[in-house]
Amino acid sequence: MQQISVRRMYDETGDRLALKWVAGMDGGLRQLTSDTVQKPTLALIGHLNFVHPNRVQVLGCAEMDYLRGLDAAGLQQAIGNLFSTELAAVIVANAEDVPQVLLDTANRTQVPLFTSSLASPFLMNVLNHYLTQVLADSTSVHGVFLEVQGMGVLISGDSAIGKSELALELVTRGHRMIADDIVEFYLVSPDTLEGRCPALLQDFLEVRGLGILNIRELFGETSIKLKKNLRLIVQLEKLANLNIAGQDRLQLQEYSEEILGVVVPKVRIPVASGRNIAVLVEVAVRNHILRLRGINSTLEFMARHEQLMTGNGDK
Repeated sequence: MQQISVRRMYDETGDRLALKWVAGMDGGLRQLTSDTVQKPTLALIGHLNFVHPNRVQVLGCAEMDYLRGLDAAGLQQAIGNLFSTELAAVIVANAEDVPQVLLDTANRTQVPLFTSSLASPFLMNVLNHYLTQVLADSTSVHGVFLEVQGMGVLISGDSAIGKSELALELVTRGHRMIADDIVEFYLVSPDTLEGRCPALLQDFLEVRGLGILNIRELFGETSIKLKKNLRLIVQLEKLANLNIAGQDRLQLQEYSEEILGVVVPKVRIPVASGRNIAVLVEVAVRNHILRLRGINSTLEFMARHEQLMTGNGDK
């Protein structure tokens, strides 16, 4: 199960969400293991089954109005109900005043307590999106990941087949590199894989004979993209390893590959001396876009051929 610490969440979202860490300073290592951010109104009145552990709890106007309407004993009980589960963190939104009993309980239980001047719906939307991204299931794949014609394309193939050289040529043709050698894919929705570059490898491309190249410094900011959804896999294959006699020249068979349960379309391109692989990749992407629009050149050709054959037979 993916998890992150509350301190990491604070470091990465604190400025955007105007968060102030006001209590529970010793709880920064608490782990977030769910991408759900809750408003625990029902938990305040005793329905503890509505509060789940290891989540961020947001207290908005409705919750704070309820707390302000309680006497001292009721307030103590309501706060006790809220903190009776293993909370990861609590955020008091809308610049609401924080009751002293809430501060004391957060310090006693070592649960990080934050305040924010922003509205609770905005806080919850941003945090839900952030946690969905960082807590998504992930895997690492060997290859080069680029944005070609606006589409996320993974270049795969055997070692030394020329993936990095192809990536370099595509970058010089105006496309953008995301990751070389190792690509991290995250399942950000049931049918969407987002590819990112490991921090250590960011901006770097290794090309045999040239060594390590900093693509951002060589070609500028527009040559690099931090992340992109994977839409197509281009697998490079040595021509000598292919069965030419049995090769499907019309490409009637469609290939695909499954990553984290998501089926991704795949194109296989033979590599041989004299072939301009960069142009072939660009055309493969353009052709895939056409297919997504319902335009299949192979089927159109076969239909025209069938029509011609039928017409000749009638004469």
